[in-house]
Amino acid sequence: MRGYFGVGVEGASKAMNVGSLLRTAHAFGASFVFTVAAVYRRDEGGRADTSDTPGAVPFYAYDSVEALRLPRGCVLVGVEIADDAIDLPSFRHPRCAAYVLGPERGALSAQMTALCEHVVRIPTRFSINLALAGALVMYDRLISLGRFAERPIAAGTPPVALPKHAFGLPRLKRRAAAAKSKI
Repeated sequence: MRGYFGVGVEGASKAMNVGSLLRTAHAFGASFVFTVAAVYRRDEGGRADTSDTPGAVPFYAYDSVEALRLPRGCVLVGVEIADDAIDLPSFRHPRCAAYVLGPERGALSAQMTALCEHVVRIPTRFSINLALAGALVMYDRLISLGRFAERPIAAGTPPVALPKHAFGLPRLKRRAAAAKSKI
């Protein structure tokens, strides 16, 4: 899978929830994790984050939305229950993205939402746990951008294996070879 992603939370107040989110992000291969205006003590969150994510991938703690910095070309995607949000199963994930979730008993701030290029929602009947919401977004990214075999039509049928990737000649060499064959 090409590209990268990061996961963060704005305004969280429960370190265990943040720890669970960070651990899940680490498991899914996040390139970085972050908090914005959150109450997060690493020692407390570490009880849920048994993989010590901040010790394994870059961790950024921003004091405010204004302080948030993302890599050039990184698209900020908000995860929020909002009427105008895109349903996650219909969303095309950006190649390079940072996903930001809101606090446990609240929503992304208007200021954070304004920074988001996209806002997606998980089509559930009510709000779910912060770490679970993050896991669903990361899983959706994985299955939509990863290279996996198609699901079989019948239940229980094994999937057809993907053909092995074949590397071709570099583009310039192909053009030169094609031009040479025309002579």
